Amino acid sequence: MSMQVKGTLLQILKLESGVSKAGKEWKKQDFVIETNEQFPKKVCFTLFGDKISLIDGISEGTEIEVFFSLESRDFNGKWYHNINAWKIENAGAASSARNFPPEFTSGDIPPEPGDDSGNDLPF
Repeated sequence: MSMQVKGTLLQILKLESGVSKAGKEWKKQDFVIETNEQFPKKVCFTLFGDKISLIDGISEGTEIEVFFSLESRDFNGKWYHNINAWKIENAGAASSARNFPPEFTSGDIPPEPGDDSGNDLPF
């Protein structure tokens, strides 16, 4: 299940790392955004492994769009949920980079056709 949401980056939490029972190193980075809805919600997302670099260069207060997936898992009869971000875009840049046509100038007007008696076109 993949979804997306826009909001303002409120906080980048401390980087966490460790070693799994299988002996593999892991690291994760959590961050919190506040949605731009009538009733704003605060949502904490997680970035794992090499995805942590997605948050680099984005400062708190920036408008972003987060693409994420939801995941739940059972551990000893209790369910735990993750909101895993897999793509982050700067929403401010996306909205200002819309493709508007260029401004009209007088140089855009084609010249008047002259008397071309040497023209062999039938019209």
